[in-house]
Amino acid sequence: MTYTHRIDISESDRVYLESLVRSRTEQAQIVQRARILLLRADGTKLEEIADKVGINISSVALCLNKYKDNGVDTALHDAPGRGRNPEITDEEKTWIINIACQRPWDLGNPAETWTYSKLTEYINKNAEDAGHTRLSTISRISVRNILDEAEIKPFRIRYYCENRDPEFESKMHDVLVVYKQIEMQFDEQGNLLPFEDVKINTISYDEKPGVQAIATTSADKMPTVNNGFRQRDCEYVRLGTLSLLAGIDLLTGEAIPLISETHMSSDFIKFLKLLDVRYPEGEIIRLILDNHSAHTSKETRTFLETMPGRFVFVFTPKHGSWLNMIEGFFGKMTRQMLKGIRVASKEELAKRIYLYFDEVNQDPVVFRWKYKMKDFAPGEPINNQVFAS
Repeated sequence: MTYTHRIDISESDRVYLESLVRSRTEQAQIVQRARILLLRADGTKLEEIADKVGINISSVALCLNKYKDNGVDTALHDAPGRGRNPEITDEEKTWIINIACQRPWDLGNPAETWTYSKLTEYINKNAEDAGHTRLSTISRISVRNILDEAEIKPFRIRYYCENRDPEFESKMHDVLVVYKQIEMQFDEQGNLLPFEDVKINTISYDEKPGVQAIATTSADKMPTVNNGFRQRDCEYVRLGTLSLLAGIDLLTGEAIPLISETHMSSDFIKFLKLLDVRYPEGEIIRLILDNHSAHTSKETRTFLETMPGRFVFVFTPKHGSWLNMIEGFFGKMTRQMLKGIRVASKEELAKRIYLYFDEVNQDPVVFRWKYKMKDFAPGEPINNQVFAS
């Protein structure tokens, strides 16, 4: 077979071959063949390759011919026996996929997920005992190709929420009914219509506990003409945490904050008292909230009994926090204000959070639920935003 002075190899194959050349534990023959392929990919002549790796030209040409015919794996490894078909059988592929679909820890490996290297190492060590001797020399790139063909990603974890609430659909229905009622309170121009009976103020409520107050150990170096970005010492000091209790009025868009040192029933009751002062007597205050114990505790129930008819709670299902529109507000707040924040004290952190709410309320946004029941299956998480301004 006649060769030009160069062969084409993919970027992933080049990375793999270079890792073999650097390896201190790989078989010398495999390292040698990896060097041949890399040198030829760089345009090195056959004679020069033979001289560099210390073998004859015929052996160099044989390696290149095997690459040309069947790719990297065939060029690097000898067939496991005279006359045997080097192609991996469906049974062998199935065994590899079965290993990849098991947790490494369950097979004696300390890791939680496989890397291609660790998976290949396990296959090489256990193939003979499993009756697949030829796989004892299979390469990492071949294992990767088999898994890619089967669309298996053993190193990846995709999280989901298991539906464990037997009343999920009914609770979801209750929340969506509230959103529909709010939608009907606005005309086509977005103006709030007058209430025919008692006004119902609806608050989307949640807590954000564990907001960290973190201080720098030295002052930041601000951008200059010669250095266009801020520099910060990587060391920091933890000053403690605060809990943010907050609600969004779904009729006005106003955000209502309360910052506390703790996250208990007494804090929640303090927030309810804040709402009681905020809204005129005789109006109903309806909260959409999750199933945290503070919302249903004996202390909270006792407080609510002192104000019959004043508060109405609409609970989201367990693992259904995405139904609560304030979740999107918290995400936006984290991106805009809390990310990378450094303060001198917890008092400064609280002051800056309250200032953020003041800025938001200068131009409040009325959040509207934009999904309908048919747009998603009950109990399934929503990946996109579930509210619109």
